[in-house]
Amino acid sequence: MTWWAVEVRVEAAERPRLAAWLVNETGQAVEERDDGWVISFAEDESAAEAIGARLAGAFSSLLEVALRPLDSIDWSTRWRDGLGPRRVGRLTVVPSWVSYEREPDEAVVIMAPETAFGSGEHGSTRAALRLLSDCLVPGQLVLDLGSGSGILSIGAVRLGARRAIGIEVDDEAMPVAVRNAAVNGVADRAQFMVGDAAELAPLLGPADVLVSNILRTVNVTLFPAIRAALRAGGIAIFSGMEEEEAGEFRSSLAVADFTIRDEVTDSGWWGVAATRP
Repeated sequence: MTWWAVEVRVEAAERPRLAAWLVNETGQAVEERDDGWVISFAEDESAAEAIGARLAGAFSSLLEVALRPLDSIDWSTRWRDGLGPRRVGRLTVVPSWVSYEREPDEAVVIMAPETAFGSGEHGSTRAALRLLSDCLVPGQLVLDLGSGSGILSIGAVRLGARRAIGIEVDDEAMPVAVRNAAVNGVADRAQFMVGDAAELAPLLGPADVLVSNILRTVNVTLFPAIRAALRAGGIAIFSGMEEEEAGEFRSSLAVADFTIRDEVTDSGWWGVAATRP
């Protein structure tokens, strides 16, 4: 079998959605290059062509699509090469296929993202983890909107949260997150559910910290639900946005009466922590 690369460029604001779309369509991880190309893999030429045809209907901002055959390599696992333990704030994120000896009292998160978004290798995920590491106080309740692989919920528990609840609209991500929580020994404190965050988050609060690593437009749409889900003085962490979106999102936060507490950037991605009055 000859694997094919599916290489796509869309407008910058659409790249996170494109990456998630490709993961869902191909069942494979994606590579996001600095030059704007997002790359995934298909099992053969017909599968690659089918994905290419569906792209046109899924993305109005489509700029370029390239399909090409690859050398005879197992590209379903090839993306793992070169990945290793990564320190992010007070956490160390370790791929599940890597042997690692933790230091005493080191907060380690073992991750196997499989087909769900969230391995710690994406700038938006790292931005959210850094802000979570800086903001979280042990014993707090954390809500994680768009939880994907469960990395942020599991990281929150590793940082001392008494409980973290992840909400994800993609039901295929649920078993991935549940397995990762079990591997990390936190299944009793990191729990996950499938559904609409706008409906579920207010019912699960009041939370001390809420993390929303989603697109900017979705984050803005969720403001009312996030305010309802947070306790007074609680912290909302927003990520999933590129640096050029920061100014517009700061304005949206001000209109929604959130006060910015901290900001970080990582590989062109921007995250912000803000408090609810």
